[in-house]
Amino acid sequence: MTRFFDVLLAGLALLLLSPLLLISIVVLCFTGEGEVFYVQQRVGKDGRRFGLLKFVTMVKNSPNMATGTVTLKNDPRILPVGHFFRKTKINELPQLINILLGDMSIIGPRPQAERCFAAFPIDVQHEITKVRPGLSGIGSIVFRDEEELLHNAQDDVAFYDRVIAPYKGALEKWYIENQGIVTYFLLIFTTAWVVVFPTSKIVWKLFRELPQPPAELAGRV
Repeated sequence: MTRFFDVLLAGLALLLLSPLLLISIVVLCFTGEGEVFYVQQRVGKDGRRFGLLKFVTMVKNSPNMATGTVTLKNDPRILPVGHFFRKTKINELPQLINILLGDMSIIGPRPQAERCFAAFPIDVQHEITKVRPGLSGIGSIVFRDEEELLHNAQDDVAFYDRVIAPYKGALEKWYIENQGIVTYFLLIFTTAWVVVFPTSKIVWKLFRELPQPPAELAGRV
């Protein structure tokens, strides 16, 4: 059932958002380094690697520079227009194509690059590869300000590995254990809500049984 809605909603979104997509392509052609799409290998269902599509927001070869696939607030690798694209999530829209291809779902655990996937506990790695990764999901909603959290940490990469990754993994595991059509549509609604109202805490009101954040994140997510 969710696959049916994935195809239906992703197709409608591509149709309705085509003017915005075309404008984004034109903007990227005349800014940055002349590239429009960025393809990065991510871990998908059954552990299969696939090419995740995004609009370019960072300089070339950025995964091999500085903090790698962990992006920080005001990261110097981000292109000028990239800040706007990342803030509004426009850079994620090409993943609608990944959904139609069957690589992803609209809702699911956020697909991780190898380095970030390895930061999850082993049991979480096993669980999240049982389902298609998502364009959005409980982990990406709760950690929509992840760059800000890392910016305020003394050792950003260590903070990601020690605090963020384990808790994000717990959230994704919660989703897998509670997935269903009602959760699917509630998470779509919540995603749209927090894009419009970024500071909203609605996720905690709709999903009261979520794993509680560790002390280092209390009141910050």
